[in-house]
Amino acid sequence: MCCETNRRFLLLYASQKGQAKAIAEEICQQTPEHGFRADIHCISESEKYDLKREKDPVVIVTSTTGDGDPPDTAVKFVKDISDKTLPLNHFSHLRYGLLGLGDSEYSSFCNGGKQIDKRFQELGAQRFYETGLADDAVGLELVVDPWITGLWAALNQEFASRKEDPGCPDKTALLWASRGCKIEHLNLEDLAVQNRGLSKNEGKVTPVPPVQHSQPSLSRLVPPLSHSALNVPALPPEYLEVELQENTGQESSSMEDLLPLISERPLVHVPLSRAVQLTRNDAMKTTLLLELDVSETTFSYQPGDAFNVICPNHASEVDELLRFLGLSEKKEHLVCLKVMPGTKKKGADVPWYIPEKSSVNFILTWCLEIRTVPKKAFLRSLVEHTTDAGAKRRLEELCSKQGASDYNTFVRDAGVCLLDLLHAFPTCKPPLSLLIEHLPRLQARPYSAASSGLFQPGKMRFVFNVLELPSHLGEQRRGVCTGWLAGLAAPLLQADVKNQAPFTPKVCPTLAREGGGGSLFQIAISSRLVNTFHLPDDPSVPLLMVGPGTGIAPFMGFLQHREKLQGDYKERTFGETWLFFGCRSKAKDYLFRDELQHFVANGTLTHLKVCFSRDPPAQPAAPKYVQDHLRLCSKEITRILLEERGYLYVCGDAKNMAKDVNSALVNILIAERGEDQLGALKILATLRDEKRYLQDIWA
Repeated sequence: MCCETNRRFLLLYASQKGQAKAIAEEICQQTPEHGFRADIHCISESEKYDLKREKDPVVIVTSTTGDGDPPDTAVKFVKDISDKTLPLNHFSHLRYGLLGLGDSEYSSFCNGGKQIDKRFQELGAQRFYETGLADDAVGLELVVDPWITGLWAALNQEFASRKEDPGCPDKTALLWASRGCKIEHLNLEDLAVQNRGLSKNEGKVTPVPPVQHSQPSLSRLVPPLSHSALNVPALPPEYLEVELQENTGQESSSMEDLLPLISERPLVHVPLSRAVQLTRNDAMKTTLLLELDVSETTFSYQPGDAFNVICPNHASEVDELLRFLGLSEKKEHLVCLKVMPGTKKKGADVPWYIPEKSSVNFILTWCLEIRTVPKKAFLRSLVEHTTDAGAKRRLEELCSKQGASDYNTFVRDAGVCLLDLLHAFPTCKPPLSLLIEHLPRLQARPYSAASSGLFQPGKMRFVFNVLELPSHLGEQRRGVCTGWLAGLAAPLLQADVKNQAPFTPKVCPTLAREGGGGSLFQIAISSRLVNTFHLPDDPSVPLLMVGPGTGIAPFMGFLQHREKLQGDYKERTFGETWLFFGCRSKAKDYLFRDELQHFVANGTLTHLKVCFSRDPPAQPAAPKYVQDHLRLCSKEITRILLEERGYLYVCGDAKNMAKDVNSALVNILIAERGEDQLGALKILATLRDEKRYLQDIWA
């Protein structure tokens, strides 16, 4: 195979949670065996590459965040290439291939990649390889693996066309790659094994034994997969060395010094000043409202803004992980990290979010996402640290091409985390260095402000459901951040033991430190880089707000803001406001009922449309969901959006609600304006482009 070092390509990644970076690193790792050299950089590292002078092929892997936004690391890049003064031939010298990552649960699927792809085309760049769009809702690997396989043939063809490759690549492979087909690299024995239904074990082909009637599971080996030949990914190169030093207290850093080092945005420490349980104890979900005191900080926000909460992993899970790793007695030891001499990992570096002079416990608590679903590369690495032969084989199956279905069923879809794996495979004993290499950074959790600083100076409140998640061990786990916040809020809440109806939220005053003032509990927050879910500058513009469940949060800030403005500027004209809210039960989880009725009474909220999905309908054909109410108000919605150029805001669940609302809007435009489906979709796309159809949604 040709291994010329001049067969270089530029490899850029734009990652929000580490997926795009991991895939780019996988491409980089495979590069030498295909005779290429990859120059890999984060897309934000503009000082290390120059697209205006780039002569070699460019490969980009980018994710999408929010409702179709580019990752934070790509915001400046997208802004720069979106400059309308750039000439149309600005990138005419570039040849590129792009892999976009996204989630089809969101309406703007893979929009981060599509934005870059579209702008590159507008600036004259040409694709040497077709754009790939991978869907996390069904499994990124379904597109990522064949896209990477086809990339090598496409690069071969690209360099051959430049006459830099002395040998012409296989024409059949190029043909298949140009058609977007997956190319399998199997030797003859593998092919014979697959065709005859035999399995290969230690270089020998043996007949498959009779099928045993057993159900597969995370840890169970079951034919025919357990007797199949496997295409196992290459072992990722290790690149970190860990040295533990006893913590004498003189060398360690304080929590206040370390926490800012794990965040990409400046942190602000704020006390909890108030907590309210908004749902009755027998409601299906527990919804809490927390109020933060930001009066002593420089933190500011607008209604509709989201902000980040810096949260730790649960202490019990960290302790359990320490036991598995054999580090319980050394959890306060300081971790000294350095890159392993001679590592084969290109661009290896110590992760920036692992501070110097931090302890084992701090790293597992604040730095690593220990709940993340392990990627196949991690499973492959765990094989090398597992002693039981059956467990080693099962881990190989789960990370192999042949075991893709089992991986999706028992790992990905089941939400399995590292602790689940260590319980399922007790002889697996990975070193701490492997966890730091493979587990992504613990992400801050975003929440929408449910208040207005104009209405409540120095205060900011937010709302969340306390997530209850099933685990592989058969027990419920609380969400990483919502469970932690609920624990902090518990002393601030008074229990509503009797569950009397109608339910009145119970509030308890702030707890003070013993012997002094101030809140007992503080949390660290940071501002979000991109916030667009804002009120129009002109208060006369009418508003349509759709927010079932906790999706109502930003609209409470909108309404507080409008109430204050209407009180201060009585001579101004204010547009009508519509709120479409839904919950399960009027008695159990009607959030902010008293406040909403107050807004209606004083004219801040013109129309309140509420529906209850689990209560018996008050009348036949009564609306059950917010989209049902939208259809009943179709004439008014069409008038506000198309004639009065109003704004439509949707906040809440992306998987079902946001899609159903979008479908209802399409049906409304078809019924009221005589549009066909394509015409209705174009109208909604125009509203999005004009920033008059805004979404704050999550999966």
